[in-house]
Amino acid sequence: MTSMTPDEMRAAIERGESKTDLTKVLATAPYAWDGESEDEKPLTWEEMQAGIEAYRKQRGRPAGSDKESTTIRFDRDVLAAFRAGGPGWQTRMNAALRDWLETHSPV
Repeated sequence: MTSMTPDEMRAAIERGESKTDLTKVLATAPYAWDGESEDEKPLTWEEMQAGIEAYRKQRGRPAGSDKESTTIRFDRDVLAAFRAGGPGWQTRMNAALRDWLETHSPV
């Protein structure tokens, strides 16, 4: 941990005041790229930002969805049965309720 900003650290290195052995750091750092293998080349700042933006766009409810979040209580055995089917159990439960609505008139 240091109280110096990156610019202050660079200035200290240029003045010869740094106590860090840069060669040792680069030799032991798992992320140091040797400049040879393109597969191990670290991402650029722009590539990282593009990846973050792509991830953010995938999160959450799809655009245009008309679903509403609510809190409801179900019997444990009913939830266990739907959850036993694995991921997507809430979607399957929604489909089951929709099927029920098709055969029953709303109250």
